Formats: sequence, structure tokens, C-alpha cells
Amino acid sequence: MHTYKDSGVDKEEGYKAVDKIKSAVAETHNENVLTGLGSFASLYALKDYKNPVLVSGTDGVGTKLAIAFAKDLYDTVGQDCFAMCANDILCQGAKPLFFLDYLACGKLDSDVSSRIVLGMAAACKDADCSLVGGETAEMPGFYKDGDYDMAGFCVGAVEKDEIINGSTITEGDVLLGLSSSGVHSNGFSLVRALVKDLDEDFQGEPVYKELMKPTKVYVRSVLKAMKDCPGAVHGMAHITGGGIPENLPRTIPEGYTAHVNKDDISVLPVFRWLQDKGVPEQEMWGTFNMGVGMILVVDPSSADKLKTSLEQSGERVTRIGSISRGSETLCLK
Repeated sequence: MHTYKDSGVDKEEGYKAVDKIKSAVAETHNENVLTGLGSFASLYALKDYKNPVLVSGTDGVGTKLAIAFAKDLYDTVGQDCFAMCANDILCQGAKPLFFLDYLACGKLDSDVSSRIVLGMAAACKDADCSLVGGETAEMPGFYKDGDYDMAGFCVGAVEKDEIINGSTITEGDVLLGLSSSGVHSNGFSLVRALVKDLDEDFQGEPVYKELMKPTKVYVRSVLKAMKDCPGAVHGMAHITGGGIPENLPRTIPEGYTAHVNKDDISVLPVFRWLQDKGVPEQEMWGTFNMGVGMILVVDPSSADKLKTSLEQSGERVTRIGSISRGSETLCLK
């Protein structure tokens, strides 16, 4: 006789994982969530919108997970996964409403999987977003024991006449850079090629502690600033893989140039530390966020008020450039 457990799938460990997360997941729910954990699908009532447009995004954490495996640090990568998705849909002016996750592994460890999901739940709760479901796939022989992969799926909504897509960007608009918390969740294949010893010293601590800082979630502070200054935000860019050169142009309309002044950006020490290992300057700016996790393109008459609102929410905000007419979408110098 051969059982599912004999083939490497332990259903009991899955039940344990659910027990460890269900109360934290339930705390993210609000009156709009119409189903509980364990339903075949999640129901969410869309309320308080006149002409809503649904906005969705999906992402993962990438090879940053390899450092989590090596150092048994699973408490922050869940926030990374949520932040990567939620910050993306925020760029369209959307409020994240609900989030789902997907975990895949070779052999399920309920302690590991629950730590990951609890990190997601905490991030969701902070952003007033409901964690409504997910899937944990145990696939022995496909993934090595101890390896995990994850993805997140976020759905939000925005009023149709309040969508932010860069179409209102015009000459004279100001670029506000919101500081990142560190490397966030991009460029880790290069990081891992550069850092052979995760315990190498960085400012008096093992460098892995700096590298594992979770991606900042900008949802609450940016939505509040948009409410404080209606119509003032003309475009947004989440600075992820490819850095400013790849991400900011995605919100700049044809016929305009975003001028970004490197000297106005407070490059975080970790990026200088990595660069000193032999990475060219251009490669650094084209791979990492360099200290700016989100860029807002805003009406100059509202820039100071927006900056104040963001700072009141705990953000570090700097004017890093402006918009002019031009044929190139970006001038970074």
C-alpha cells in the first residue's frame, strides 16, 4: 500500500500551517469580505464606488529568497511579496482591496510557511487590504526540500475619472522621490554574485541583515497624500528591477522628458558598498532603486503640500527633478 504521505506530501502539515495563520488572516478582513478561509473562491463586495475600475497586479520576491533560506529568515519576505504587488497597482491611483498568495515547496514545513504568510498578513493589515486566500503547493521531487517560491496577486479599485496613467503630466511638473528601505526585492541575482559571505561586515552588522530589510509599502502614505491634494499627482512609478531608467519612463507621456538629478538623491550606503565590489555606476542605476522606492510626478503648485503630507505619514521625501518638453522620456544625470 502506498499513501500520499509516502510520496512526499504531508496533508497534516498543511492543516497545521492553516491553523497557525487563520487568526492573523481573519484580522485583515473587513465587512466587504464575504467568505472565510477555506472557501473554494473568495467573495469581495465592491462598495462606496460610483464608477469603479478594477486594477490588478502580480509579482514575487525573486532570488532574495535564497538569502532567506540560508539564514532561516522568513518573517519579512511575505511583506516583500505584498509590497511588490500593492505598490504596482498604487501607481494607477488604486487602493488595494484584497490579496492572494501562492507558495510552492518541495517539503512543507508549517513553521516556515506560516511565518511567510504572517508577514503578508501584517503588511496587508497595515495597508487596509484583505488577505482573502491562497494556495500552498507541496511538490516533492520538483522543488528541493527547504526551497520555497512565492507569488502574490493583488486587486484594487479606482474611480474611472481618478485613474493615474501619466496622461496629465505636463511641463513644469515636479518629481518627488520617496526613500526606499534598502535594496527591496530587485537585483538580488547581482547581489548574490557580489556577496559571497552573508556575514560580511556592513556598518557593524552582518550584511544579510541589511539585505533582508523588507520592501517598503507606500500605500497608506500615498493614498492619504492624494486625498489631501486631489488631482495633484499626475504620474507614479514604482522603482523596481531596472531602477529609475526602466521604471520612470513608463509613466512619462510622449513629448516630455523627466529630468532626474542624481545629486539630489540620497543614495543609501548599501548601494555604495555594493558598487565598491566592482559594479559600474551605470549598471548600479540600471539595476537598483539606489534609495528611491517610488517617484511621484506632481503639480508644482501642490508639491510642498504633498511633500508635507507624505512626511507626516513617515516618508522621507526629496525633490529630485522636473518635467520639460523633449523627445527623450528620461534624462538622468
